[in-house]
Amino acid sequence: MQEKIVGILGGMGPDATCVLFDRIIKYTNAKCDNEHIRIIIDNNPKIPDRTAAILGNSVSPISELVKTATNLQNSGADFIIIPCITSHYFLEEIQREISVPILNALEITKEYMNKHLGNINKIGVIATSGTIKTNLFQKLLADKEIIIPTEVEQREYVMEIIYGKEGVKAGNRTGKVREYLVEIVERLKNRGAEAIIAGCTEISIVLDQSDIDIPLIDPLTLMAKKSVEIAKGLGNK
Repeated sequence: MQEKIVGILGGMGPDATCVLFDRIIKYTNAKCDNEHIRIIIDNNPKIPDRTAAILGNSVSPISELVKTATNLQNSGADFIIIPCITSHYFLEEIQREISVPILNALEITKEYMNKHLGNINKIGVIATSGTIKTNLFQKLLADKEIIIPTEVEQREYVMEIIYGKEGVKAGNRTGKVREYLVEIVERLKNRGAEAIIAGCTEISIVLDQSDIDIPLIDPLTLMAKKSVEIAKGLGNK
């Protein structure tokens, strides 16, 4: 069987793109270079901010998202993955403009949860304000109780972790980033969360299962594993 070529629609942010690439390599059972899968990356950090657009504070990212996806398709990608969770709000609009499939990290996450965590009913979500506002996870997991940070916690902790001067997008993974993240996890736990979804790839970069004592659901890792399965012919799309 001829392996499929993975296309990564990246740049949102560049660090998250690198981490997804690294995890695909990590989860590929390869003994030499030739056993790895082919990956095409378009790292486009010029795509307008997705959260800002959703909140009405910036231009739409759709044009740049479609342009980048089209470039991956024209370069030979058989399917596309997007390491930015917030951008999945625009996924259907991107998909309409190209013929190769885009993997939906949200659906992959739901599939994993149904299979492995079906008994968990209260789930904490740490994500951008754009993802929270659009109810992406609330709609995805309509049969679960979704626990999110308060407005103050979202502004003063979560968005600072992601976008702050000492945040992940500014190149930081320690210090205040970890301090704030541990605090938010504890607060969600105290409100009943039985598991945590790393609902933003910048959260996935910093938060590990070893950091918390309840299950961590990481869409970035699940997307990496699913990409390997599909590229190697071990799964279906």
